[in-house]
Amino acid sequence: MLNIAAIFLCVTALLAYLNRRYVGLPSAIGVMAIALVISLLNMFADSMGLHVFQVYERSLMESVDFSELLMQGMLSLLLFAGALHVDLQKLRAYRWQITSLAFIGTALSTIIIGVSLWGVLTFTGLELPFTYCLIFGALISPTDPIAVLGILRSAGAPKNVELVMSGESLFNDGVSVVLFSLVLSMLTSTETPGVAEVGLLLIQEAGGGALLGGIIGYVVYLMLKSIDSYQEEVLITLAAVLGGYALATYIEVSGPLAMVVMGLIVGNQGRSNAMSEETERHVDMFWELIDEILNAVLFVLIGLEVILLHFTHMLLGVACIVILLTLFTRLLTVGVPVGLFNRLFRLPKGSWAVLTWGGLRGGISVALALSLPVGEYRDTVVSLTYLVVVFSVLVQGMSVGKLASRIRNGS
Repeated sequence: MLNIAAIFLCVTALLAYLNRRYVGLPSAIGVMAIALVISLLNMFADSMGLHVFQVYERSLMESVDFSELLMQGMLSLLLFAGALHVDLQKLRAYRWQITSLAFIGTALSTIIIGVSLWGVLTFTGLELPFTYCLIFGALISPTDPIAVLGILRSAGAPKNVELVMSGESLFNDGVSVVLFSLVLSMLTSTETPGVAEVGLLLIQEAGGGALLGGIIGYVVYLMLKSIDSYQEEVLITLAAVLGGYALATYIEVSGPLAMVVMGLIVGNQGRSNAMSEETERHVDMFWELIDEILNAVLFVLIGLEVILLHFTHMLLGVACIVILLTLFTRLLTVGVPVGLFNRLFRLPKGSWAVLTWGGLRGGISVALALSLPVGEYRDTVVSLTYLVVVFSVLVQGMSVGKLASRIRNGS
């Protein structure tokens, strides 16, 4: 395991260097693009009779459980790091906007994509049961603006647009995991859960996760307040994240929502009342580095994952339709409400376009797809998810900065 981790870190460091030195794309997009090109070149070389590189890459990727690595390892750290730098006071000013987009928007997106995909597939030769279509809707709905937020900052996008996008993504990850778990339980259970059971599961998962995050966050705050030594305080935050996520998994509540709530408490209450300037600087630096390193590794893994997938002409054609479907659904659930009720959302004119086009799909979607039970339907869902994510990161991610610049310039 240590050898595999060392290999991936070395590969990530090399690709990050090549991107920074020669390519110049935003970090996450750049390393993913280079990794994807390497995988495609290996596949081309394999078709020409040179098998050694593809065999090595395939064996390397098969040694990694992508879903387990992200959902049980990286996700807790990434979500806490993201929430740690969100200003809770500013977040409260846009609380109902973020809540409506993250909760109502994600739920509607799941239903619209699931039902629409099922309808589209009836006109193709690709088979996918209705439950799997809903599962796809749940796992593809959360946004992952890791890459796009850097672009928005460099383009000088309005801070309130940045805030709404980051706030939405932090919470819709948790909401999506809850919805995914709910639909997956319908797939694996012999009985269809009733409305009361669904409501109870949502309360247990979402409410329990938020409550657990609040409790652990407050305990961490008290511990940080009682000492002044950045070495121990950094260690406390790291232990709280890893231990808290493990506890959330054990008691079956939403770990992602717990991490977000805990990050908001430590990043705001802890920062203002429990940390010295030196501690704050070291805590911020530590979690920024964790965030950057894990994001780079995650996007390299996404780029290399293509070597394990199988695509047919039919699947590629359906994927093109699904990409348009996800974009249209994002427009309906986010772009249209923001555009129609712009004064209520209190965002600059044209923000609906950035929120729609900037709703990137990322690693959590791929990880959820890979966690499905092994079978033909899983392979279809994984391949469709991967193609949507690649389009989202490479095409939307590299062009959303221009939209953000237009808002800044008032055009």
